[in-house]
This record gives sequence, structure tokens and C-alpha cells, in this order.
Amino acid sequence: NMAATSSDFIPRFSASFIASAVAEVVTMPIDTAKVRLQVQKSGATGSTHYTGMIDAITKIARNEGPSGVFKGLVPALLRQTSYTSLSMVLFPPIKRALGGDGEDAGFLRRLVAGGTAGGIGIAIMNPTELLKTQMQSSSAVKRLTMGEVIRNVWQKEGVAGFWAGVKPNVVRTFLVNAAELGTYDQAKHELRKFSMFPDGSFQLHVTSSAIAGIFSALTSTPADVIKTRLMNQAGRAHEYGGMLQAALEIPRREGMLSLYKGFVPILFRKIIWCSVFFVGFERFLLILSK
Repeated sequence: NMAATSSDFIPRFSASFIASAVAEVVTMPIDTAKVRLQVQKSGATGSTHYTGMIDAITKIARNEGPSGVFKGLVPALLRQTSYTSLSMVLFPPIKRALGGDGEDAGFLRRLVAGGTAGGIGIAIMNPTELLKTQMQSSSAVKRLTMGEVIRNVWQKEGVAGFWAGVKPNVVRTFLVNAAELGTYDQAKHELRKFSMFPDGSFQLHVTSSAIAGIFSALTSTPADVIKTRLMNQAGRAHEYGGMLQAALEIPRREGMLSLYKGFVPILFRKIIWCSVFFVGFERFLLILSK
């Protein structure tokens, strides 16, 4: 059950922490491919190195070694476990504060509660996302370390540099969490209501997760592309002055579909990530709540 009380804090945080770590490791190669596809320029302004998700994963593994697809794993785990756990803890009280709780909370309340919880969490943890993005986007055989990224950003832009891309990141995460948490919660409610799957069953959780993953990918990809571009320029020459300029310049230079770069790996990753996370979360929560 996605409803919770203050006494559920430790079980929910712990279950989210474990499940998000497992989901992140499983989907990391797809996420690395997504970042590479998003930072490469197309059209007259650049050349295309990767033609798609499989091509990117294959070339990264061949040119940079099998571990190349796991670049940025440490900051990715720090980001995902902290922000996801915080989001899962904040979701029930925010949903209650909006006047909805239990099975009849309503889809809109679920969306707003999920988005708000995620936005708060990622605003705090933005530096970990920046580290992950720069480490993943580096195609050098010699791996870019967290220390090198931290020193470079600190020397050139100071503390504020670690919050580069925070606006599109919050927008993206609001959309992602609204879609993932809100849609997962609503899908589970609807599937139970029509008795399509037994309550608490593996099929119920996987189906709800897949619906949430598809909805999340469709709504969040443009903000994800903008966020990736802005984070990748931190500590380097700035091509975009901010979120709005990036939103206008990217499609102007590279075509409208450029805002959906990396959509296929985002879609695959979201379906797999949501399935692994929500199924794991429900199982771990059941164990930890006993």
C-alpha cells in the first residue's frame, strides 16, 4: 500500500534505498547510452557518433571497455538512492496534505504529490546528477573521476556550478515522479478495482510499473535532454545561457525531434527501472514492516 504514516518512515526509506540501488545497477548501461545520444549534436551543427541505443552500448563497450557503460555509477547510486528514498517518504504525507489518502485519493492528487516529492528530492541532490552526467558523457578511455569533475566545476563556477541545470532537472523530475509514483499508484488502484490481478501479486506490480514507465518516458524526455545539455556544460564553455535558451536553440539547430533524443533508451530504461524498483520496493517494504 502506498499510503503511509510517520511510523513507516524507516521501512519506506530502507525499502526505497535497496530497490532503487538494484534498479539503477540493472539499467545503468541503458542510461549511459541515453546520455551519449543526448549530448551528441545532429544536423549542420555536429556529427552523429551513435545511431541508436544498441549501437551506443556496443561502441562504448568496445572502445572504452565493458566498464565504460557503467561510468558514473557511484554518483548515480548516491543520487538515486537518496532522492528516490526521500521521494517515497514524502509522497504519502504530501498526498494527505492535498486532501487525498487511501484508495480514493484521485489521479490528479497522486500526480501532484508524486511530482512535488520528486522535485524536492532532486533539488537537494542536483550535484550528484551533475557528476553522473559529466562522467557518463566522457568518451575518453581514461575514466573521468568524480574528483576531477568536482575540482573542475568548483574552480570555474564555485558552489553554484553544482546546481547547473537544476531548473530543467526539477521540471523533469516533477514530470518523472508524477508519472512514476502517481501513475503507478493510480494504475494499481484501477487494476485492483476491476479485479484484473490479485492484490499484492507480482503481475499487479509489474503491470502497474510498466504503465508508469511508459507514461514517464513520454512526458519527461524533452526536459531530460535540456537538463543533460546544461549539466554537461558546467565547468566548460557555455553553449546555452539557461533552460529557455536551450529549449529554443536545440530544436532550432537540430530539428524538433532533437528534444526526444534518447527516447528509446529512456523508454526501455523506465519500463525496466520501474518494474525492478516498484516490485522490489513492495517486497522489501512487506519484509521490513513485519
